[in-house]
Amino acid sequence: MDYFPLFLDLRGRPVLLVGGGAIAARKLALLLEAGAEVTVVAPVLGAALQTPPLAGRYIWRAARFEPPMVAGQRLVIAATGDRAVNAEVAAAAECAALPVNVVDDPALSSAIVPAIVDRSPLLIAISTAGSAPMLARLLRGRLEVLIDESHGALARLLGRARRRIVAALPDSATRRRFYDGLLAGPVAGLLRAHREPEAESALEAALRVAAAAAPPAESTRPGPGRVLLVGAGPGDPSLLTLRALRALQEADVVLHDGLVSEGVLALVRRDAQRVAVAKQGGGAQVPQAEINAHLIALARQGLTVVRLKGGDPLIFGRGGEELRALRAAGIPYEVIPGITAALGAAAYAGIPLTDREHAAGARLLTAHRAPGADTTIGDFAGRGAGHDAAANDLAPHGAGTDTLAIYMGRARLHDSARALQRGGRAPRTPVALIEHATRPQQRIVTTTLGELARDDPTHDLRGPVLMIVGTSVALATELHWFGRAPDSLATLAAGTALEQAS
Repeated sequence: MDYFPLFLDLRGRPVLLVGGGAIAARKLALLLEAGAEVTVVAPVLGAALQTPPLAGRYIWRAARFEPPMVAGQRLVIAATGDRAVNAEVAAAAECAALPVNVVDDPALSSAIVPAIVDRSPLLIAISTAGSAPMLARLLRGRLEVLIDESHGALARLLGRARRRIVAALPDSATRRRFYDGLLAGPVAGLLRAHREPEAESALEAALRVAAAAAPPAESTRPGPGRVLLVGAGPGDPSLLTLRALRALQEADVVLHDGLVSEGVLALVRRDAQRVAVAKQGGGAQVPQAEINAHLIALARQGLTVVRLKGGDPLIFGRGGEELRALRAAGIPYEVIPGITAALGAAAYAGIPLTDREHAAGARLLTAHRAPGADTTIGDFAGRGAGHDAAANDLAPHGAGTDTLAIYMGRARLHDSARALQRGGRAPRTPVALIEHATRPQQRIVTTTLGELARDDPTHDLRGPVLMIVGTSVALATELHWFGRAPDSLATLAAGTALEQAS
């Protein structure tokens, strides 16, 4: 982040405001609302500063700015419209180790005054680090509509009741569940109807019920925990479901795979523990039995545990194995589905998985199989025990016209292409290799089964790759909309050959 977000208590604190025009008047109004003791430095005062509600509520020094004026201040704001004067103010504040805001000049500022949604004591500050204040104002306008005045009353009510709630519910997990239920219950509705005494009575009644159901403070036995098996989607945080977002905010601990994007992890509740339990394919991984045991142990401590998996947890995510372990251990669980990689990758590449002119169906496949899984050896028979026969399973899927989405196949692209051709799919069948699907660095490489059986694109594809096979893949060139345009494998191969020759 470019700036550290921070709220300052300026009640009764001295603030220096340099400038006497309309811009200074707007800043002065905010400072007075926050209770600051403001000194305005300006040779001449504009009309906006001399009329109610500002007149008489600040000290005016009718002078040009001098660096010693910053002494003893808590905050300095420059709003003169003269960049030379503003730069002088910023330099003086910097020398005094004071935060300074120069209006509309982030290069001279060490502090930004954000756009504010004020539902005191609830405050929402929106900043673009000075790069796009109009965007901050647009977002503030939208939030003003969404967050009504009752949220301020709710914050005040919870503030008054906070000590009683902590005393009645000393366990933090129990307390958090109480707050979740309270905010979704009748209290907020009563406040919206301006029935504050009834809202306070409803809160007290809910607290009595929650305290009676809570385990005794002296009990060392933890309450029942649970596991939420959550699909994180293919990468873009905006593809999370609302239920998944709520789960990330409920979690005490989050066990996540390496394929979960940083954008999704940033949505986890700040004081929740985050534990990486597996790296991306090809790297060292935590054994599944160890993950299962960890989930059970944490839940038995009375914690809400989120098991966060890329895509959908029950599609090539080994979620079924974890559910069986939880069921055997008697641990309550919930499954929150996510957008699986095939759906996200195809949508962001402009590839219809089904299409009336191209494919009546779609199949989700994997190039990997668990040890001992049922496989069809077929044409691979006799190629040697050292050969990984997992790609064999793709051969029967070569027949027909269904679109095929093949997961975890980057290391087996050649074998997969050959197996599908042996199964009956034509060498000219279009193929898309989609790397980092739905993320800003998404890349699409288009080719055909025949080309893929000959050329090696893996030198240019480093991240997770989903392989889509079918005639509708050809539409990606026309319909793609996200990120860079598709690359042709033939073009890439020619460029590599030219590079090597030179």
